[in-house]
Amino acid sequence: MEIRLATDTDADAINDIYNHYVRTSPCTFHTDPLPFSERVAWLANRSDQHPVVVAEEGGVVVGWASLGVYRERPAYGNTAESSVYIHHGHHRKGIGRLLMAEIIRLAREAGFHTILAGATSSQVGSIRLHEELGFAKVAHFREVGHKFGEWHDVVFLQVMI
Repeated sequence: MEIRLATDTDADAINDIYNHYVRTSPCTFHTDPLPFSERVAWLANRSDQHPVVVAEEGGVVVGWASLGVYRERPAYGNTAESSVYIHHGHHRKGIGRLLMAEIIRLAREAGFHTILAGATSSQVGSIRLHEELGFAKVAHFREVGHKFGEWHDVVFLQVMI
């Protein structure tokens, strides 16, 4: 398993992994698959401070994680928001842990003070992974997302780095 910075050639795999969850899960609140052109633009507009990393196994991207801007206002500049998505056929292999460990390392290297992560409360595996990596639950928002005909709670987790 290789963990590396994403390149523009990873856009298709990243988008395929993400769009699977758009269509099948409340772990993202997008309701329509993202077009490839939007993913290419998203990847091209990343900064060194807000990288995307991928997990590659046998030449195939099987997961990705990113650091993003938490909010645009300058006072939030030392806070990042993380995301992590694993190909649906590769769960429970430690890929998320490897990706998040690299994201935390890169955040520390970039000088961030804290990382936030949001997860729907039904995503117990994701919440557990974050807690095992030192994140603590700091907020629970009730019924803030509506997808697949149901209301979903969102939990925010935070780690100080």
